[in-house]
Amino acid sequence: MQVANLVQQRRKELKLTQAEAALLAGVSPRFVFDVENGKTTVALDRLTLLLGALGLQMRIEVANIER
Repeated sequence: MQVANLVQQRRKELKLTQAEAALLAGVSPRFVFDVENGKTTVALDRLTLLLGALGLQMRIEVANIER
């Protein structure tokens, strides 16, 4: 599932508007809109704030790369 879909789904589960989610995360409502609409150039630090406010986490793993 795409980040945009996960963020929107979780926000709706919490019964929050985009403006309310933005306020909780300390980001702008426009930022929440952009994330939920799949904008590919969002700031990672603000995305992390939004995910945290919604009770979501992002994880980075090392991929096995054959050489």
